[in-house]
Amino acid sequence: MYLGIDLGTSAVKTVLVDDAQRVIAGESRPLATASPQPGYSEQDPAQWIDATFATLDALKASHGKELAAVEGVGLSGQMHGATLLDASSRPLRPCILWNDGRSAAECRVLEQRWPALRATTGNKAMPGFTAPKLLWIATHEPDVFAATKLVLLPKAYLRLVLSGEAIEDVSDASGSLWLDAARRDWSDAALAATGLSRDQMPRLVEGCAPATTLRGELARRWGMTRPPIIAGGAGDNPAGAVGIGAIRPGTAFVSLGTSGALLAPTSTIAANADRAVHTFCHAVPGMWIQAGAILSAASCLAWAARLFGVTEAELLAPLGSRPQAPSPVSFLPYLAGERTPHDDPIVRGMLDGLSHGTDRGTIVQAVLEGVAFALADCRDALVDAGIEIAEADVIGGGSRSAFWLSVLANVLNVPIHRLAGGETGAAFGAARLGRLAVTGEAIDTICTRPQRIEAFEPDAGLTDAYAERLPAWRELYRPRH
Repeated sequence: MYLGIDLGTSAVKTVLVDDAQRVIAGESRPLATASPQPGYSEQDPAQWIDATFATLDALKASHGKELAAVEGVGLSGQMHGATLLDASSRPLRPCILWNDGRSAAECRVLEQRWPALRATTGNKAMPGFTAPKLLWIATHEPDVFAATKLVLLPKAYLRLVLSGEAIEDVSDASGSLWLDAARRDWSDAALAATGLSRDQMPRLVEGCAPATTLRGELARRWGMTRPPIIAGGAGDNPAGAVGIGAIRPGTAFVSLGTSGALLAPTSTIAANADRAVHTFCHAVPGMWIQAGAILSAASCLAWAARLFGVTEAELLAPLGSRPQAPSPVSFLPYLAGERTPHDDPIVRGMLDGLSHGTDRGTIVQAVLEGVAFALADCRDALVDAGIEIAEADVIGGGSRSAFWLSVLANVLNVPIHRLAGGETGAAFGAARLGRLAVTGEAIDTICTRPQRIEAFEPDAGLTDAYAERLPAWRELYRPRH
């Protein structure tokens, strides 16, 4: 038996997976995000621990026998968050999250201070990444910076609590701007540019490698026969790739979670930092992931549901299974700023083209289309890096909507596939990494592709209509600085 624990932005999801790779049980607990100022996004690390322990306590109550047999644990997590710990490994402040935009000025400072940043990391400095956050802390909270003895990404902090060891995998570390992406190791020059050293960083491992073991007292708490091995794990998107078998070139997938991304595994680095394409080490050795990332995807639908005072399901139900034509309203999904291709943390969303005849359904369709258009921007940035997208699988909560996947197929003009178990991709991928750390099995044998349960093909009339709308949609973007 194997456990996958996904520390997301909105929830912790834990799945229990058997030797036949069947998810036999799962638990989820919500997480809250604070925004003490506009553009700020933070979480208290204590709630990550409480939520994780609650999922495991619930699994013990419902599936105690299976939990007792767990041999390996894999962790996945939201990327880029800055968790700052003191000499006693206690958090010094709330974690600054991936969608926090406060460090735009520090990004410019970092690139000036270290000109080799893009060539070494494969990325440009953006506020979502971890390193600029530390420069912001050094300037605005110097006492906190001086007291910082260890900097961890969210799932590495969870692993520290679970095991007592500070360890990170190379895929998650890729999103820090401190990793030499080609060497898959910390860059001393990168750390020095932010006033840090290796002594303040966790030990690095590959995602499928054994990293540590669960604390004995926690193994006893959950009735485990012996403390299971904890794998290196992965950032949420690389873990999602492992979960759907996207581990080799020629595969691509869309993540429709709180944020969104269009991702493609590569056997060599194919960076396009100038257009804000992300370069990450994959969770399997010798592979990388190139990604176009948008800061708001399914969270846009959640925003619309709050606006109209109904559930997301109630918003989607009247739309049916496919669009008849593009919405006359346009939506920019920049509710928290944007990454690919604009790298603009202060831009905000927009509804354009409203009239007396605009109804709820028209607006909801525009919201879904706006996210799809933003992913078309990601596709074009990947194409500029030499990566062609011929088809894509979809994971994340947004994959539940047939209408949205039909929109996506027509906007991207490629077949889009819904997968069995696509909503638990990251947690399931983490469980696969936990298994590999225990068994040492061949990666391609375990990381197989799940069944495609539904295909959404482009429709020539709709693809032409959306292609005609895309340039006008792009013209709505206006930088605010």
